[in-house]
Amino acid sequence: MPLLTDPAAIAGLVAREVRTGSRDGAPTRIVIARRTYATDQADLWDALTNAERIPRWFLPVSGDLKVGGRYQTEGNAGGVVQECAAPRRFAVTWEMGPQVSWLAINLTASDDGTQLELVHEAPVVPEFWDQYGPGAVGVGWDLGLMALGLHLSSGAAVDPAEGLAFPTTPEGTVFVETAAQGWADAAIGDGDDPAAANAAAQRTVTFYTVEPEDSSQS
Repeated sequence: MPLLTDPAAIAGLVAREVRTGSRDGAPTRIVIARRTYATDQADLWDALTNAERIPRWFLPVSGDLKVGGRYQTEGNAGGVVQECAAPRRFAVTWEMGPQVSWLAINLTASDDGTQLELVHEAPVVPEFWDQYGPGAVGVGWDLGLMALGLHLSSGAAVDPAEGLAFPTTPEGTVFVETAAQGWADAAIGDGDDPAAANAAAQRTVTFYTVEPEDSSQS
């Protein structure tokens, strides 16, 4: 992954929002990330939905990529395609084991290119939210949106191994710290206790930036 000369500034390209919601009477929390890319709507849509192009910045994806079809990202979530209105919006379920959440992407043309709005809504799991807050989900999407920007600006693929290692580098740590604090601020804006939100952000930073100890060496 190319060296980011100003990782805090790159993290700052994302506008973050947290909302409280509900589905079928059950409480949810919603993380919203917005970033504008200097490309047209058709190119951004292709980068997001073309199964041959997605792995250049995200994960390989397989399955039936049309409404009603099931998809699977390699080593991560799968789900069902619920909406697809090219080149403006798609929505999918985001399923990891028994946990089901909902992801929607909206594209809007702007004077500077195309704005991407990512909306991820998940049922409230109090223990998880109390520990990590919105950053557990949000920082992961921040990293994906950063990789997308690198791909769009160069046309090249982001090396998957370098992408995985990035959060543990000095530049990656600054990026994660900036993003996690942004999500804490957004959670506070939605009514979370400031001290609890900031503590959760610090735990999120540790989760992303500290490599786990190799138990085989202990």
